[in-house]
Amino acid sequence: MSRTSDRTPGPTPVRTHLHLNAFLMSVGHHEAAWRLPESPARGGTDIAHYQNLARIAERGKLDSVFLADSPVLHGDPGRRPSSKLEPTVLLTALAAVTSRIGLIATASTSYNEPFNLARRFASLDHVSGGRAGWNIVTTAGADAARNFGLDDTPLHHERYARAAEFVEVAAKLWDSWADDAVVGDKERGVHALADRVRRIDHHGDHFRVDGPLNVERSPQGHPLLVQAGSSEDGKEFAARYAEAVFTAQQTLEDGIAFYQDVKKRAVAFGRDPDGIRILPGIVPVIGDTEAEARELDAELDRLIAPEYAKRQLAQRLRIAPEDLDLDSELPEDIPTEDEIEGAKSRYTLIVDLARRERLTVRQLIGRLGGGRGHRTFAGTAEQVADTIEHWYESGAADGFNIMPAVLPSGLERFVDRVVPILQERGLFRTEYAGTTLRAHYGLARPANRFFDAPPSDAAPVVPAGADDDRSPSALVDAR
Repeated sequence: MSRTSDRTPGPTPVRTHLHLNAFLMSVGHHEAAWRLPESPARGGTDIAHYQNLARIAERGKLDSVFLADSPVLHGDPGRRPSSKLEPTVLLTALAAVTSRIGLIATASTSYNEPFNLARRFASLDHVSGGRAGWNIVTTAGADAARNFGLDDTPLHHERYARAAEFVEVAAKLWDSWADDAVVGDKERGVHALADRVRRIDHHGDHFRVDGPLNVERSPQGHPLLVQAGSSEDGKEFAARYAEAVFTAQQTLEDGIAFYQDVKKRAVAFGRDPDGIRILPGIVPVIGDTEAEARELDAELDRLIAPEYAKRQLAQRLRIAPEDLDLDSELPEDIPTEDEIEGAKSRYTLIVDLARRERLTVRQLIGRLGGGRGHRTFAGTAEQVADTIEHWYESGAADGFNIMPAVLPSGLERFVDRVVPILQERGLFRTEYAGTTLRAHYGLARPANRFFDAPPSDAAPVVPAGADDDRSPSALVDAR
């Protein structure tokens, strides 16, 4: 039977409430969280720990949980936990113990291939019943490049050109099966309609992929597409493809400017600006009183190993550690953003923060220790709720990427103390209205570019090994 009745694309609903995503990182986002007594010794690989976090987030009716990733070992494993499980595998385990919350994983377009990744996310969408999201990143850094046989990172604009074609190919593969392709007609011996599955025949600058995908179209059609980059290339990419944007903004003014910029760029691509959710990161440290919150924040900062943190900062700034004095401001002679090939926007954010507030290196390390450039905020639950509401009502955000400094306690405090305040103010849901991640974000299910188009546009699948005497010009290129 056809399953299109609950999968028909519809108009994008208008914004009705803010969106909250839980960014899960091992035992917390603060550099020193692992040193607290509550932190599990192997939080980065502890399935039960992550399953507990997912249940907490779902209890709070959050839109989704999010896992970052990188194809390289970051930092010094001798000084802080550095082990990470592959996120789509981990999210499959989280899908088994949750029923509604969205599941977003990071995957790089620099060191993957479209077919494998499209299959992985389609599989996660099937396993979770339509709750998968893909955070699309391009990976910078020579250390990552050398894990894949390269001497150095490809240039910034080259990585984004590859990413754009990568996403196009993945979308074609997700659309290579019609929603009604599988009929399961046992009487006639017909499992799927052959003319409702097709090749994509993609031949581009970076990829050559015949298709079709070997996974039928998933519950959401496409997983939710997320992007996390605020450089010029990153904003262009987000405006063209992303449905949610994770970003780092330190001030309300910067948040409003970024929000308006991305929405305006989306319009230039012919998109509805309400079809993109802008979610800045925030690291809330929550106490019963403001003084208690500030003391917890200060305690975490005291646990930072300054010499180690200084080496990490120097690496990010592309300068030698000996050029940084813990009790002095950043030196004047550091690279410009144009000289940086990776994480351009984060580099500028860090430098601007240090210059604007005239922070010493020690103070900057403390500010970055909690959120690596994301906005940190220590206060009561009411104060955190006020900040979230102010940014939302001021047009600086459609919601927030919540980054607890310590896990699980930071997430528990947010869910049990801040979320009820936002619910009482009518700013956040009290129950899930739908079952898919797209439903949580208020986004329409995408149409199928092949099978929702006129029939003449379809190129049926050619089974492996079958003769194909059609000329190249007769094959439909769906680029």
